[in-house]
Amino acid sequence: MKLPRRQFLRLAAGAAALPAISRTAGAQVYPTRPVRLLVGAAPGGSLDILAGLMGQWLSDKLGRQFIIENRTGAGVNVATEAVVRAAPDGYTLLMVSTPNATNATLYEKLNFVFLRDISPVASMVSVPLVMMVHPSFPARSVSEFIAYAKAHPGINFGSSGNGSTLHVTAEMFKMMAGVNMAHVAYRGSAPMLTDLLGGQIQVAFADMPPSVEHIRTGTLRALAVTTKERSSSLPEIPTIGDFLPGFEASAWQGIGAPRNTSAAIVERLNKEINAGLANPVIKERLGDLGLSVLSGSPADFGKLIADETEKWGKVIRTANIKPE
Repeated sequence: MKLPRRQFLRLAAGAAALPAISRTAGAQVYPTRPVRLLVGAAPGGSLDILAGLMGQWLSDKLGRQFIIENRTGAGVNVATEAVVRAAPDGYTLLMVSTPNATNATLYEKLNFVFLRDISPVASMVSVPLVMMVHPSFPARSVSEFIAYAKAHPGINFGSSGNGSTLHVTAEMFKMMAGVNMAHVAYRGSAPMLTDLLGGQIQVAFADMPPSVEHIRTGTLRALAVTTKERSSSLPEIPTIGDFLPGFEASAWQGIGAPRNTSAAIVERLNKEINAGLANPVIKERLGDLGLSVLSGSPADFGKLIADETEKWGKVIRTANIKPE
């Protein structure tokens, strides 16, 4: 079952239509006990780090502990389903990320419909990806890479798993550039980077945070970033869009809640999350990680999720990507 995009956007924005008095009253009493924030990824990654940063901020500002709970499995689906099944009272929240959008198409049978069953609370960051090659690879630009790939079909590219953000980004590149590359799926980005450093694969579209130091030290060569604008972390590196007009991809992260969570709770969380994103200490920490602040309203986050679900759904169907 696919929830119509128009209906999802209407639900995401519907909280604004509720009486202001009701929203204010609800916000004043929340929270009265600890809140669980579920993360569908292992400890140590950017999703987990962001959860820790924002969880501490919310604990300090709202006076109750926000407990980070890593619930891994099935490409964030295990954590997502746990939140879908939770009471819509604001005490069980979800770290939402790009895989939630791709999984809607990637998995044919899920026990939930993400666009229907999770209420968007707040977007937090966008995560640039960077196209990198081993230093021995002959291409020094995207245009040179495309020319080489067309002359040498079957270049190996790595990803953090079938249907991952890194995988679908590479597949979109293949489509737009008209090149043929062979996919090598890894169980996470760390082993993928290890093989790229060792020359076992030739190219990867990797998250910015773990890649910056490799690029700065010259152990990997960056050809381009995948975002519309250049990255402040690597301002000298061009965008893929400079060579393939219209190309844009990034990972993103935010917080969601079970469907029917009250507008008062959603609004209070959104307000405090945006305040945290504007805090100079948190902004600096996010910048150090190569993350860009992505603040906005619940409706803004809902539109982003709907747009990304539609965009990556087309890529997954065209490339016939299946889960592992």
